Parts: sequence; structure tokens; C-alpha cells
Amino acid sequence: MIDAKLIRVALYARVSTTNHGQDVTVQTRELKEFVECRGWQLPGEYVDLGISGSKDRRPQLDRLMADARGRAFDVVLVWKFDRFARSVSHLLRALETFQALGIDFVSLCESLDTSTPTGKMVFTVLGAVAELERSLIIERVKAGLRNARAKGKRLGRPRITLDVYRVGELHNAGVSWQQIAKQLGCGVGTAHRAFHNFSKKVKDETPSSGVASR
Repeated sequence: MIDAKLIRVALYARVSTTNHGQDVTVQTRELKEFVECRGWQLPGEYVDLGISGSKDRRPQLDRLMADARGRAFDVVLVWKFDRFARSVSHLLRALETFQALGIDFVSLCESLDTSTPTGKMVFTVLGAVAELERSLIIERVKAGLRNARAKGKRLGRPRITLDVYRVGELHNAGVSWQQIAKQLGCGVGTAHRAFHNFSKKVKDETPSSGVASR
């Protein structure tokens, strides 16, 4: 368990709406009572009002993460996981950041405290779940590609055949590479390569003006 001596805690709370009966004080009151019971210091409160939990980026959450990197506190305290993170992977990324910074994370409703052996175990399980999720996604993508190849489908971007002489005309007329690419429906790099081929063709097709020595 976290030692109460000189522990600085950052309190984070969030509600999605403010006009449909959601009151953030339901969270903050219990969180402050928890802080007081443990004798912790409360140097900062971070409260996002009327912001969906589906967003990774939130004003107060962003401020909290920035202050965490500045080691402004020792513990992050939330009422519930879903008030803080939008998904397991989002939660895990935040916990990994806190772990690297030496900051503990406490969720009141889930009774998670990463400073305890049980909390460390939950953190490990979350990491395993996220890794499994990533592996399943990769496997599904690979299976989809194999299925597409088996059906004879061409994968990747369709090939574009450029008229290198048209590229040369546009470039010699002073048209920018961006405009050339836009007109011909290709990338700027592709237009550059086409112009290189154009220059080579012109050079090969131009008869030599030199006089052979006798």
C-alpha cells in the first residue's frame, strides 16, 4: 500500500454531459474523502465536463499527462476506469507512462492500486489482454490478405501509367510538382520519377551533334 507520508495525489474526474443529471461532484466528493482518509496531499484536480469518454484527447486529461511528465504528483486517483480511459489499450498506455515516471494509479470503484501486489497483477493482466487484442487484429488482417490473394485480387494501390512526355510538358511550362501530381492523379515522387524518365528519353532520342574525327 502507498505510504501516506508526503504523497501528492492528482484527482481526475469526468462527465459526458452536464445537463442530463450527471454531476461530477458524485465522483469528486468520494475521491476527496478517500484522499483525506489516507492523509494525502491534493495539489491538483483535473475535471473534464461535458466531454465524451471516447476521446483520447481531453483538455484536463492532457494537462494531467503533461503535469505527470513534470512529476507534479505521485499518484493519479480516479473514480472508475471508464471515467479516465476510453479502452483497455488507452488505459494500458497511460499506466505504462505512469509506471515509467514512478507514479502510481488508483481507481476507487475497482479497488485498483498499482502500488500493491494485486494492483501490479491487474496491470500485468491488462497488458496481456492488450497484447492478445493486437495479435488477433494482426492475424485477422493477415487472414484477409491471404483470402484476397486466393481470390486473385490485386492488393495495394492500383498502378498508374503516366505519360512521361505530358509530365515533361507541364514541368517545362512552369507547373509546380504538386499541381502536376494533382492533375495526373499520382504522388509527387511518382511525378519526379516520370520526369527523370522523360529527360532520359529526350536525351536518347536527340541525335548527337558532334563531328566524328577522321
